[in-house]
Order: sequence, then C-alpha cells, then structure tokens
Amino acid sequence: MNSRRLRVGLVMNPLAGIGGPAALKGSDDRDLVDQARLSGVESKVLARTCLSIEGLAGVADRVEFVTFAGEMGEAALKSSGHHYKVVGDPDRHPTSAEDTRRAIELLQAESVDIILFAGGDGTAGDVCDVVKPGQVVLGIPCGVKMHSGVFANSPVAAGKIVCDIALGKLTTVTDAEVRDIDEEAFRQGTVLAKYRGEMTVPEELRYIQQTKSGGMEVEALVLQEIAADVIDNMKAGVQYLVGAGSTTAAVMESLSLENTLLGVDVVRDAELILADATENQLFSLVEAVPSRIVITVIGGQGHIFGRGNQQLSSRVIRAVGLDNLHVIATKTKLEGLRGKPLLVDTGDPSLDKELSGLCRVTTGYEDSVLCRVS
Repeated sequence: MNSRRLRVGLVMNPLAGIGGPAALKGSDDRDLVDQARLSGVESKVLARTCLSIEGLAGVADRVEFVTFAGEMGEAALKSSGHHYKVVGDPDRHPTSAEDTRRAIELLQAESVDIILFAGGDGTAGDVCDVVKPGQVVLGIPCGVKMHSGVFANSPVAAGKIVCDIALGKLTTVTDAEVRDIDEEAFRQGTVLAKYRGEMTVPEELRYIQQTKSGGMEVEALVLQEIAADVIDNMKAGVQYLVGAGSTTAAVMESLSLENTLLGVDVVRDAELILADATENQLFSLVEAVPSRIVITVIGGQGHIFGRGNQQLSSRVIRAVGLDNLHVIATKTKLEGLRGKPLLVDTGDPSLDKELSGLCRVTTGYEDSVLCRVS
C-alpha cells in the first residue's frame, strides 16, 4: 500500500451566515452584509469549520488539506496539526463569489479527492458553477439558507463523514441538487428556489432495502441491480470492455451475451464485438472507437487492475481515459476488504499514481460508494 494521504480541499466563505443574526434572510447582498458587519454581527464560519476539522484529529496522518489563504481556509488549519498546502489568495477583501469559484478551480487542479466548502446555498451555487462532474464535494452548513442537498447535517457530521472516508469505511455517494433561494423575494415573504445544478456528495453508508435479508445482501439481487445500472447507462456507439469476474459476468448475462469469465469481452450497442480479447486487439479497438472499461474488485485482495486482467494494459487504460473507468462490486465484497484500499498494479508506476485517490464504485441500481484506491 502506498502512503498517499486523502487530499481534502477546503474553502470557506467568511461572509456566510452573517445575515442570519441580523434577520437579513441571507448574505448574498453585499450592501446588507456591510450593514450587518457595521452593526457588530460576526460570521460563525471559522468556528463551525474548526468543529469539522477537529473531528479529523484521529486521522491527521491520513489526511492532507489543500486550501486558500487566510479567512478562506488557512485560518482554520493553522493550529489544527494537519498537513496543508495553500494554493492561492482571495483577490479582494471582503471576499467575493468569484474568489470562491477561483479557489474551487485551483483545488481541482491539485487533484483533491474531496472538497469541503463552508457556506450556505449561495456558496454552494458558486461551487456548482465551476465544479467538475464527479468531483466529490461536501458542504459544512454555515449559511442562512441551506435548502440544497449538498450539506452535512452539522459541522461535526461533515467531519465524521470525511474521517470515515480516510479510514476506508464504505461511504455512499449520490448526486444532490443545489438550490438557492431568491433573497429579495424571501424578504418579501415569497420562497422562490432556483435550481443551480447537481453535485456529487458523500452520505453515510446505507443499504437498499429490497436487497437486504437479515442485514446481509442477497447477492443474486444485488448483481441484477448492478447490471441494470451499467446497462441503463450504456451509450450508443460506445465500446465497453467488460473485464473478468462474476460481477461483470452478471452484466453480460443481463445482455444475454456469452461471457469469458476469466477474460475481457468487448460490447457495443448490446452486441458482442469480440470475446476473450488480447491486449493488442483491445488497443487497436480503443484507438478507433470511444470506449469505457467495466471492471470489478477481486474479493479479499482488492485489486482492480493487474490481477487476472493484464489485457487491460497501461496503454489500453490511457487510451480509454481515466474518466471512462466504471468499477462495480457488491457492498459485501467491499466490506470484506475490512477498510483496505482498492489496489492497482498496471506495471506503470506513473499510471498507478494517477489512478490512486477516491473512486466511485457502483454497488446497486443508482447506488454507489466511495473507495480509496492505492
């Protein structure tokens, strides 16, 4: 196992929530924020963010923060005992929405695993404007308006979720809506919620009710659900390189296609294009046609590349693209790893490093969890 820490991006909106004590129904209007500050109202963002970070004290050796200078993040980390890196400064004081958006872009350039942002719905909207699809984020609730589904229940809960991820515990991930209330209309007594988009957020582990039996997954049902999720998300004209294993075999069975249990099959438009393909054949195919790789986890070991699927070589993986990898597994198999990370051994150390970090693993129909890859 390599020693890569969980990279956590941290951004604080130091003005978030300041409109609450002043009964201003929000903090998006700069003039009203100035009015609140002049009246002596102070933001609680720093204190609430510190509550989240305190929950990570036990995993300080597993976590590295990447943040913005001063009151946009660094202030919460200076005395925390955590490793951190500062990647930028706000352009103005007081800070602006543009500072938040720029900070998010810089954190993503640092390949952070998860972005923690402290603020309210307005801040969530600013993050949503620039966040990349699939980037995991989590809101520390600090605002006046928090109608979006991207916030933890409390600052302490946010810290616990990140702590669980750092410890390798299974954490469900979902796409949640970002909605922002029109503050001016709100002040007039009208609630107008504007849809800003969706972001990928972690939740505490939950099982899908119909796949449980005495607290255990019914494997046959779970495999059907995983296969249905994969198939429903297949796109016309795209090649799918289906790797070895019984979990991926369920996908082929659901498509009524022959399966090479210990090989790699190629599927396009629900038809078998090539069975038990060699590395050379796969490379020729993926160079010519947009492709995705569907792979599973080896039970007990945790490997997703380098064991039983060497046909999926480093050059094949790079040609397909790291954003086009689809990992599937049952939660029972993942729990059997007992917190150990998923493993990659492609024979290319630089690719192994690129593959490390957080990985979204499909574990049911529209159900997935976050796993560490090492």
